[in-house]
Amino acid sequence: MGKMILLRHGESLYNRENLFTGWTDIDLSERGLAEAREAGEILKRYRLYPDICFASWLRRAIHTAQIVMKEMAWEHIDCIKHWKLNERHYGAWQRHNKEEIKKEVGEERFLAVRRGYDTPPPPLKEGDPRLAESDPKYRKIDPQLLPRGESLKDTRKRTLNYFVERIAPQLALGKTVLVSAHGNSLRALVMAIEHLTPMQIVKVEIPTAKPIVYEFDETLHLLGKTDLGRMATL
Repeated sequence: MGKMILLRHGESLYNRENLFTGWTDIDLSERGLAEAREAGEILKRYRLYPDICFASWLRRAIHTAQIVMKEMAWEHIDCIKHWKLNERHYGAWQRHNKEEIKKEVGEERFLAVRRGYDTPPPPLKEGDPRLAESDPKYRKIDPQLLPRGESLKDTRKRTLNYFVERIAPQLALGKTVLVSAHGNSLRALVMAIEHLTPMQIVKVEIPTAKPIVYEFDETLHLLGKTDLGRMATL
């Protein structure tokens, strides 16, 4: 039986300041560091020791995974990183305060982008220093593949593609897999795994550093879901 542990990174510095983060490579806040340690304690308590870890290319997710593994004294396993697990790209809204954006565009437009399924934010323009292609770590990636702004639908496409290619085969082998990623890339996976509609996924929120465990049989049929973060607070 394969198990997949979905873990959103701990609170980031931009989460704390209520800024749109997206692909901005910001680190964890002090609270986020503590949340990551607590997530490690929870996994250790339930004896959920991963066989392999997957993370995005953003350090808030990478550092969360590292802290969790350290807390569990389980640092020997491989952690495979890929940009397709990155957070949703918030385009021109990245690094801007959410409340200020809402005042600028109106609540209807704001909610359509932030909580909707197929409405993207305004894209970054050519020459914008926030473009992923300006970041050295993406220099070997075809610029045509790198987003300049994404809807949740766009994020789902790339995230699910990576899940099918790299993560699902590990689950089919009966392995326990940790995926350390982001609110929207994980929402995209949850949508696919639980067969949620665009209307249903709007109401789904992934809390920071609260492990969610899915169990699958060898054919990747979903057997069950356990919200360990919620159980730990009961």
